[in-house]
Amino acid sequence: MLRDPEASPLSVREPRHTDSLIVVTPHEFASLIIKAHIALISCRSFQSLDYDNIENHLFLEEERRMGHMSFRCLEISRWVICGLIGVLTGLIACFIDIVVEKLAGVKYVVVKKSIDKNTEIGGMCISLILWAALNSAFVMVGAIIVAFFEPIAAGSGIPQIKCYLNGVKVPRVVRLKTLMVKVCGVICSVAGGLAVGKEGPMIHSGAVVAAGVSQGRSTSLKKDFKIFEYFRRDTEKRDFVSAGAAAGVSAAFGAPVGGVLFSLEEGASFWNQLLTWRIFFASMISTFTLNFVLSIYHKKTGELSSPGLINFGSFDLKYNIYEIPLFIVMGAIGGLLGALFNVLNYWLTIFRIRYVHRPCLQVMEAMLVAAVTATVSFAMIYFSNDCQPLETQKSSEDYSLQGFCADGEYSAMATAFFNTPERSVRSLFHSPAGTYKLETLGCFTLVYFFLACWTYGLTVSAGVFIPSLLIGAAWGRLFGIMLPYIALNPSVTGKDAYQHSRFYFAGGIVRMTLSLTVILVEATGNVTYGLPIMLVLMTAKIVGDYFIEGLYDVHIKLQSVPFLHWDAPATSHSLTAREVMSSPVTCFNRVEKVGTIVDVLSNTSTNHNGFPVIIQTAPGKLCGLILRSQLIVLLKHKVFVERARSRLRQRKLQLKDFRDAYPRFPPIQSIHVSQDERECMMDLTEFMNPTPYTVPQVHPVKLPWLQGLQLACLRRDCYVEIENDVSESAPVTCGVPQGSILGPLLFSLYMLLLCRYLALDSQIYLALSPNNYGPLDSLCKCLELVTNRMEQNFL
Repeated sequence: MLRDPEASPLSVREPRHTDSLIVVTPHEFASLIIKAHIALISCRSFQSLDYDNIENHLFLEEERRMGHMSFRCLEISRWVICGLIGVLTGLIACFIDIVVEKLAGVKYVVVKKSIDKNTEIGGMCISLILWAALNSAFVMVGAIIVAFFEPIAAGSGIPQIKCYLNGVKVPRVVRLKTLMVKVCGVICSVAGGLAVGKEGPMIHSGAVVAAGVSQGRSTSLKKDFKIFEYFRRDTEKRDFVSAGAAAGVSAAFGAPVGGVLFSLEEGASFWNQLLTWRIFFASMISTFTLNFVLSIYHKKTGELSSPGLINFGSFDLKYNIYEIPLFIVMGAIGGLLGALFNVLNYWLTIFRIRYVHRPCLQVMEAMLVAAVTATVSFAMIYFSNDCQPLETQKSSEDYSLQGFCADGEYSAMATAFFNTPERSVRSLFHSPAGTYKLETLGCFTLVYFFLACWTYGLTVSAGVFIPSLLIGAAWGRLFGIMLPYIALNPSVTGKDAYQHSRFYFAGGIVRMTLSLTVILVEATGNVTYGLPIMLVLMTAKIVGDYFIEGLYDVHIKLQSVPFLHWDAPATSHSLTAREVMSSPVTCFNRVEKVGTIVDVLSNTSTNHNGFPVIIQTAPGKLCGLILRSQLIVLLKHKVFVERARSRLRQRKLQLKDFRDAYPRFPPIQSIHVSQDERECMMDLTEFMNPTPYTVPQVHPVKLPWLQGLQLACLRRDCYVEIENDVSESAPVTCGVPQGSILGPLLFSLYMLLLCRYLALDSQIYLALSPNNYGPLDSLCKCLELVTNRMEQNFL
């Protein structure tokens, strides 16, 4: 690449690429470079799931052998698996709830005794140190097991499960070790007093349970129960993971219908009627199991009054038509505050990626946040003068503090801070009018907002839904207190006004509408609230989306996961498949030399995952698709033409051999192939997929995008063809790197669209000619030169 003498100091130009110029500002291009480097580095850890069945000869032969009764048994097995998913998810929820209640109870009782004692004799700093030390100790344990043993268990896990159901194989996301770390981590986080909730991680836990139960074995424990072998493929596993996520929502909120809608709205990219019923069945079983076990624990056997981990209690309020504009206003405020929360958390997460990437630093940061949370809470309680009569304290709030209040009174600020988030939410929802002063709610809302923003993204297992609900409840109650002073109708009571809009902040952060509406209606037990909740959540989403995406989508992008949204980008309609394809193509002949296959699979520079199979007699003619995992199994079992002819192979390879290797196929380095075996031939006809998805070169990108969303084929096996010809400029992604399902197609598409979107003025010229080098090659050359230029300027 050469410098253009007539261009500005920062402009670059390549003579061969003068036909396609894209213009961006230096600041915008610096951001583009950062995103490109993050994407190129991070996407190597992701692969694509095979949601499309490989309908080769082995698959069709097995299907022909199965009779009507066999298919009926398979359908019954699916229902049995969904029932087991619901039972196990409910039991895990019970375990988390009981242990958190016990640990938090012990901690708050110890701290309460210390505060009561030192209030009389002095030395409140001792109580502060004790509170901060207990919080830090719990959080330290939770952060250590996450940072050092299973980092994928950090956070709520919802973004990772969304990616998995979208077709992205996130490493280690549904393993048994991840489940164990997730459960222990969320217990320590909640007991440690962080501004987190335990409901979000239940979705991840349910998905891991579903992924394990549906396979009938544990690869981590190396234990195979020889059951459910037919379901050992990505297509079936995806459906069960959807059921597990729904069961997790149902266990967390006691909302089986909301769990089904959550999987539909936020997770699964594939859906049908039978799947709906099975997922609803798993959700119902999960709720019932949790309800029944907790009734035994509370010594009320058979009294099913605890449908979920959080119980909002019963509500008996009404609303008038003139309050609907207030709901919309509250939703707009929630969208603004949610957008602010997401923006702050976005930049904080970028800071963590750059500077807090070592496990020891991550543990120290989590402990620091725990200590600061305890210190701020203590200071707020210490300086608050909001004292309320003790008889107004609800019986469900067991940890009331007298502080510096008179005898027979308690500190209202302590009710908000000196409790688990779930208890604080119930207090804000149901405590009588006058329980909290205006300044108490204002200070609590402001402080807890920043604490929750700082906490989400730590290397601990935790959710954000309950903190967002707590902030919304506090702000809603604050708005309700101020309403009589600003409303045109002074008869409007503050409590009635805020009760219906208390969920606005949650909608502003996570941006769920349909599923969250149903979840909250089920959790409150009153369908009358459906319209206000829907108005609040929809308004919050519309306003928030104007500024930034939802929190889960933000973190998906920060992890550089190639997530496919429901619709292709608006600017992609003018692009054709030819403009985003890559070359040259790595192909195999129908009968290929073993040495060639081994060399291609061992080539780390082009570590492809899918390969087109062509006909030797007609070069370039596409006849099928073969996956890396299939080739490794064939090499492992020495399925060579010469061995078949000499009858050295004991038996014919079956689908069971591929299912036994699933999902952890061995690396090519572990397959030993002798020099003599390298000269053998391998016939791929019986094992390849003879009907891969293809599109013409001139076809718009929109159709492959939609196909990829449902089948994950855009990332691996979507080909461009001209009369079924596989030439050097024909296929799109037959050479997608194994560690990069983003690959030449999606990465080039993303970068090309981003460049077009940022084309504003004439400061930097990027020569991008898809007809010469392809977008990816040209972008890499431009990125390299401009990065060097920027480094020189900085120095």
